[in-house]
Amino acid sequence: MFELDAQDKRSLTDFVRDLVRIPSPPGHEGEVADRLAAEMRAVGLQDVHRDKVGSVLGRLGTGAAPVLVLNGHMDTVGIGDSNAWQQDPFGAALKDGVIHGRGACDMKGGLAALVYGTKLLHDAGVSLRGTLYVVGVVQEETCEGLAMRILMEEEGLKPDYVVLGEPSDLRLALGHRGRIELKVTTRGRAAHGSAPERGENAIYHMARLALGVEQLNRSLGTDPILGRASISLNTIAGGQDLNVVPDTCVAQVDRRLTRGEDETGVVKEVLAVADRAGVSADVEVLQHDCPSYNGYRCTAHQFFPAWVTSRHHPLAQAMLAAASARLGHEPDAMIWAFSTDGAYTAGTAGVPTVGFGPGEERLAHTVEERVRVDDLFAAAEVYARLAHSLLGE
Repeated sequence: MFELDAQDKRSLTDFVRDLVRIPSPPGHEGEVADRLAAEMRAVGLQDVHRDKVGSVLGRLGTGAAPVLVLNGHMDTVGIGDSNAWQQDPFGAALKDGVIHGRGACDMKGGLAALVYGTKLLHDAGVSLRGTLYVVGVVQEETCEGLAMRILMEEEGLKPDYVVLGEPSDLRLALGHRGRIELKVTTRGRAAHGSAPERGENAIYHMARLALGVEQLNRSLGTDPILGRASISLNTIAGGQDLNVVPDTCVAQVDRRLTRGEDETGVVKEVLAVADRAGVSADVEVLQHDCPSYNGYRCTAHQFFPAWVTSRHHPLAQAMLAAASARLGHEPDAMIWAFSTDGAYTAGTAGVPTVGFGPGEERLAHTVEERVRVDDLFAAAEVYARLAHSLLGE
């Protein structure tokens, strides 16, 4: 019943390639949003529109509960060194059944498969007792969950279930660690570079603190499902002139969280490291502040909680059944290494959330990014089966 025909397969492949050809770093998703909205309308989605931040929505059904949201993001990371790519990162080359390029698996392929999953439902004339939304959000790469928070808290979308189309290699994704971004500042006293003993070098203070952070990473706890927590000092800057002892030094810290860890506890933890190192430091959570492509100012606290959905939850069981029916076997369950919009939908809002998508997680953000077209087709057909099982009359 829910099988793509030859024309649908060609159209889905062409759609993914179109999306890959359009650069869409966070804050610059407008052209992809145009292309996504046009395809949503072409396949029969209703009430296709953009919210205040520029995310694109389309639906099947009347808007009544229960509500299933199929979530994808329109933005991608940058390409880095263009010379490192063997394929044009925006060429969307199709070779041996594989589409290459930035965003192919993370996650323009998944986003397109979500759209074509709903096309299968539309074409089958299925009556829904609830409502299906496909959502393409902005700025997920820099602030996951921000756009979904706006949709749910400011635009009034009330999902009962969320499915993330992020790359999982057609496995069932049940969660991931959280993360928090910290800014750490050490202070000293400026002096002439010819007489460093007259000042206090803030970079030296940061160096001692950095060693403490390295030691802390070895002692952080492990979650039986999510794995180890981690902390890493990843950027550092200080000083103003070569002949001046620096009075400030600023570092940024990436802290990955397991269940039960919160913002207050993590900040205290880093302050304790500074105290043990004999260093005075300020620690604050970074703030996301980036205008959307439509001019809306996107601001958010850079704290993203961990989340896990039980394999035995009805949503997870429905996804396993839908995937098994299409793939011919029950897919493995997994935990993502990266963070997703589930940090908000499940971690903050408590909405049952799982992930399932085409593409391999290990290829995301790399110069080898690619997706198999057969996996795009399989994912679309699984999404249609899942939506029918949850919402069909």
